[in-house]
Amino acid sequence: MKVDYHKGFKKEFKKLRVGEKKRVMEALMLFKNTPYDPCLKNHALKGEKKGRRAIWAGGDLRIVFKEYNDYVFVLFLQVGSHNQVY
Repeated sequence: MKVDYHKGFKKEFKKLRVGEKKRVMEALMLFKNTPYDPCLKNHALKGEKKGRRAIWAGGDLRIVFKEYNDYVFVLFLQVGSHNQVY
């Protein structure tokens, strides 16, 4: 799986606290090995965000991404609290 990070994701990630950054990095590592691990709660989004997916990074943290060609390429778009990304 090849991954890339949108500039918005990078900007939002920098604003996270140290503990939150650690949880996000752990979720991303798990995701790269097993995208559908039940711990991540990988799910499709609806409405305006249709075509995107999200994973859980612990607590209220969510990571929004778009996958291409059945997870050959993944673009991480947003990271933040539930209210920030939805």
